[in-house]
Amino acid sequence: MTVLLWILAVLMVIAGLAGLVLPAVPGPLLLFAGLFTAAWAEAFVHVGSKTLVALAVLAALAMLADFVAGALGARRYGASPRAMAGAALGALIGIFFGLPGLLLGPFIGALIGEIAERNDWAAASRAGWGATLGLIIGTAAKIALGFTMVGLYLLVRFL
Repeated sequence: MTVLLWILAVLMVIAGLAGLVLPAVPGPLLLFAGLFTAAWAEAFVHVGSKTLVALAVLAALAMLADFVAGALGARRYGASPRAMAGAALGALIGIFFGLPGLLLGPFIGALIGEIAERNDWAAASRAGWGATLGLIIGTAAKIALGFTMVGLYLLVRFL
């Protein structure tokens, strides 16, 4: 049974790391599940509840960064609340269209939201650019948090 748990844990960690950059793959969730399974395989002897709670918080932050970053980027560039909502909705819908959808979703969503609010193409373009920049920063944050999760697990496990 332990060998099967370890195989499952390794597969989930690999899928989780890939999911940090691949659209439509819940990377932080898979990463947490894999690290939890690895701790379970060792009967939680080395990695206990405090570490698992910290890993869960990091995973939640990584998932939040994915959805909020585009809207915050749009806001930074002066977008209206409707454009920020459009950026968040565009990111969510864009997930289903692979990498092009993930990159263009927040831009198009912010653009549509800003046009609906102000009918100003210059402002809409700035909002779209901000949403795209926010998405890139959010992805970088998600990667950093994911590798922090792995690092924390390894640190607690081997020290």
